[in-house]
Amino acid sequence: MQLRPTDSRGIPLPPVHLLAGGRWYRKTPDPLLAGCIALAGIPSPSVAYVGAASDDDAGFFRRLAAAFRDAGAGCVHLVRLSDPQADTVLARSQLTDAHLVFVSGGDVEAGMRCLRRHALIPFLRQLHRDGKPFFGLSAGSIMLARSWIRWEDPEDDSSARRVRCIGLAPILCDTHAEDDQWEELKTLLRRLPTGTVGYGIPAGGGLRIHGRYCVAALGLPLLRFRHDPGGIRALPPLVPQAPPDVTRPAPP
Repeated sequence: MQLRPTDSRGIPLPPVHLLAGGRWYRKTPDPLLAGCIALAGIPSPSVAYVGAASDDDAGFFRRLAAAFRDAGAGCVHLVRLSDPQADTVLARSQLTDAHLVFVSGGDVEAGMRCLRRHALIPFLRQLHRDGKPFFGLSAGSIMLARSWIRWEDPEDDSSARRVRCIGLAPILCDTHAEDDQWEELKTLLRRLPTGTVGYGIPAGGGLRIHGRYCVAALGLPLLRFRHDPGGIRALPPLVPQAPPDVTRPAPP
């Protein structure tokens, strides 16, 4: 029997899905996105869309909401937070009532600053502890992880500082950063103790984390890097498991 990951109180935690984006858009429903929608465990679940990292961009919301519905979602509600005077009572109600919470792409630091301004980070963590499934895309995936990196002076690498994130996925990750060889993730790892591991989610792929240690690749191999005494070392990637064949009858 496989034990369900729990929090410190022994309460089962729902999995978190982190998607990279990049080559994510398709003409047919994306199987990774369908897997995220299926986390709700019911037909046509509602989704609360947190667009803090993209300044509540309307075009981005429309495209993604349509993709969510194609993948099996029902109503998709934009939780408006970009305005400093946003109605946080309404936002909390939308987040509470939805079956799933999605965190959009955009700018990690801007998104975290917006959530802090409205004091929503502890609320989001509590929703997850209470059983709400979350999924993210691109910068939203990074926001759902432990922390990120920013430069106070882009020309001075020593000015890089960690940005604390929501932390529902207790890992470090970057998304679709193949072209720059995952340099931002490696810079973050260099500022953390030896032995720290970070995950590179390639364009078109995803990561599923269930509890603190159950990490799985979705769609494409998941890259791994570790801060070793001699520098940043690439570890063997995690290979996604093939999905079950639903056309075959279940064993008796």
